[in-house]
Amino acid sequence: MPDTEKIASFAGKKILRLVSLLAVVCFVSFMLIQYSPIDPVRAYIGEMTVSEEHKAKLEEYWGVNTPPQEKFLNWAGNILKGDFGVSLIYRMPVADVIKERAMASFVLMATSWLFSGVLGFILGIVAGMNKGTWIDRAIKTYCYVLAATPTFWLALVLLMVFSVSLGWFPIGLSVPIGVTAENVTFFDRIQHLILPALTLSLLGVAQIAMFTREKLIEVLSSDYVLFAKARGEKGLDLVLRHGIRNVALPAITLQFLGFSELFGGAVLVEQVFSYPGIGQAAVAAGLRSDVPLLLGVVIFSAIFVFCGNLIADTIYEFVDPRIKQQEATV
Repeated sequence: MPDTEKIASFAGKKILRLVSLLAVVCFVSFMLIQYSPIDPVRAYIGEMTVSEEHKAKLEEYWGVNTPPQEKFLNWAGNILKGDFGVSLIYRMPVADVIKERAMASFVLMATSWLFSGVLGFILGIVAGMNKGTWIDRAIKTYCYVLAATPTFWLALVLLMVFSVSLGWFPIGLSVPIGVTAENVTFFDRIQHLILPALTLSLLGVAQIAMFTREKLIEVLSSDYVLFAKARGEKGLDLVLRHGIRNVALPAITLQFLGFSELFGGAVLVEQVFSYPGIGQAAVAAGLRSDVPLLLGVVIFSAIFVFCGNLIADTIYEFVDPRIKQQEATV
């Protein structure tokens, strides 16, 4: 099959899968919230006392008495037009809330993703090169402990140690309190970003480190590496020439497949550090019954995770077909 036809077929399948995914996610999420005890009118007015006439208008606006099927079709129709509704908490369009919060979350997740990938890859290489030694055992123990550590617990420990006890970093938020946006410096933003990003990246190290270790051990025991050793190659030079370039791409693919764990971890980290990202908005929407915002975040998260899987699938399909061939022979 020509490359253009293969690419067109691949793109068509992915677009169809995205449309199907969003349709299922929207329907299931909407129905789960619809049959939950959430009352959008009560969530909107809070503790305020309103007249029956005003309450009736709000019920009509939110479609409280509208059949679920009709309400879903109306909501889906608005989504197709780009109208996600109005957030009950922030009193502004959901699309604007997500746009405002998504950038802060993107900076946090991108920093953590890069750091965890690089650190995990290096630790995996070191462990694979020193298989069976105390270095290998130490790295494996470190990874096992990290894999079993709850995200919120590690975030609380780092917060208590480095912010409360030592005072090295701010306790929370993404900028200093009481400082206008134009007076916030780049250093201020970095200082507020370090602990949340460190928490999220440390937890992402384990998976990539253990995967890289196993792949490197497999590569170093292959026939062509044994032949290279017979030619006199050894040590770090052997790993650099034959090991890293054979394990790097599968490791990157796995890192992209971890977008769902990255997003889930960011939700907890943002809540602990009061970091104003999309994760904190999702928690606030759930706790305060902000249905439009909650549904908007669900759609955003589905697209975010799909993009990570799409990049991984693209590498899997086009960049290095050996990954596909290796799995087929297992």
